[in-house]
Amino acid sequence: MKQKLRLLAKVMGTTSQVVILGVCVSLLAASPLWAADERQAEMTVKDVCSTCHKFQGEPVSRFNLKAPDLMWAGSKYQHNWLVGFLSGKEKRLYAKSYRWDQGWEPAVHVTLPEDQAEAIATYLEKQFIDPRVQVGAFDVSKVTKKEAEFGAVAYKEHACIGCHTIEENGQLVGGPQSIDLAESGMRYNPDWLYRFALNPQDFTPHSGEFLADATDFGVRAIVGYLMTLGVPDFKYHDPWTSPEFAKASVDRGKVVYKEYCSQCHGATGEGDGPAASGLSPQPAVHAKMAFDKLPVEYLYNVIYHGGRSVGKSPTMPYWGLTIGQQGVADVMAYLKATFKGVPESTAAGTGTGPSGMCPQPRKTKRAPGTFRTMTNPLPDNAANIKAGETLYQQTAQPLACFNCHGAKGDGQGPMGAALNPPPRNFTCGKTMRDISDGQMFWIIKNGSKGTGMMAFSNMPDSQIWQLIHYIRTLVK
Repeated sequence: MKQKLRLLAKVMGTTSQVVILGVCVSLLAASPLWAADERQAEMTVKDVCSTCHKFQGEPVSRFNLKAPDLMWAGSKYQHNWLVGFLSGKEKRLYAKSYRWDQGWEPAVHVTLPEDQAEAIATYLEKQFIDPRVQVGAFDVSKVTKKEAEFGAVAYKEHACIGCHTIEENGQLVGGPQSIDLAESGMRYNPDWLYRFALNPQDFTPHSGEFLADATDFGVRAIVGYLMTLGVPDFKYHDPWTSPEFAKASVDRGKVVYKEYCSQCHGATGEGDGPAASGLSPQPAVHAKMAFDKLPVEYLYNVIYHGGRSVGKSPTMPYWGLTIGQQGVADVMAYLKATFKGVPESTAAGTGTGPSGMCPQPRKTKRAPGTFRTMTNPLPDNAANIKAGETLYQQTAQPLACFNCHGAKGDGQGPMGAALNPPPRNFTCGKTMRDISDGQMFWIIKNGSKGTGMMAFSNMPDSQIWQLIHYIRTLVK
């Protein structure tokens, strides 16, 4: 045993951790006839695990504990992960010691045979249920892609990343002071994680746990994001497939439009509501938009989550909390049934439509000098042009470019005629030849304030350069 403790001392780095683990190991070794049944699981928890973990009583500070409390373990962990962790198949949870005030070397956990780990996990799930955790409080099957995106931003804005690590671009980022969350979606029961996030101090008071100034919507977004981490091919919920959309009403949507949308977009969708005169960019002219041609994901997100969520103006509010899922479904039905857009020939014939002027008079902000002098680093070849075409016509997020700029690049997309100023006409050589690659890159990445041009801030740089190659082919 002395040799084991000396070896553990070398690995663990602190006397207190060695003593704790030494007791655990010796007690476990004293039970050679350990059997994988509930009775033996109970004995192991009481005689072995409890030497390190607390299974009863009130939550106390980490600085008064030896290891994390497990009195709510049955509500906290997913079964498969817990079995894997107990049997040594999961990576350690703390890059540094749980008691970082006593040393920074990571602790070593006892490893059990899989049958024993299975029995203990089952026992914990039966005996240690947290009454504060409401079953069904967080439905992970309802997490949407947009909510997870919000959660990723909120995770950093609320400083979670200051103590917890996550994985980005194949690397762990964040402060390694507390538990690693890179695979949290495979580890936690979402109901427990949601309850914990509402107030971490309820679980480990005065231990450095941070209470964020977040609404319930924000907390749910963060938890939704965490539940996607480490989950291969996480299946996001498409909210426009919910029951509310099956019973959407154009008549109810008309009422919603009058009560909420018309204050900016006008009673008949002409963009002339009472608030419009003070807004820049001007509200979209719904009467000129072909709503039935817009991607349902984009239309839902811009209404439910607001303009900011799709890189457009933050003056477009997030209406989801106000009108609810049914209200969003109803107003979407009304928009599609009422506004069909204008014929391309009509828009062009007026001389004021998106393709009616060449060159287009614009007041687009100039990119910083370092950007204006940039040239496209990707070769101008068929592969890059084809990739750019796919982005332009189909896959660019939050909205494929053709929706505003038109399939031919002439500004005649389903949304084009509704925007003031109109979208850039990429076919106009007199305009496009004066726009550098770097200027175009900067505008695509950051959007154009005062126009309907949204920011594609999450698009990889390589894709933006491919897009620019394709846009150049549209010039006449």
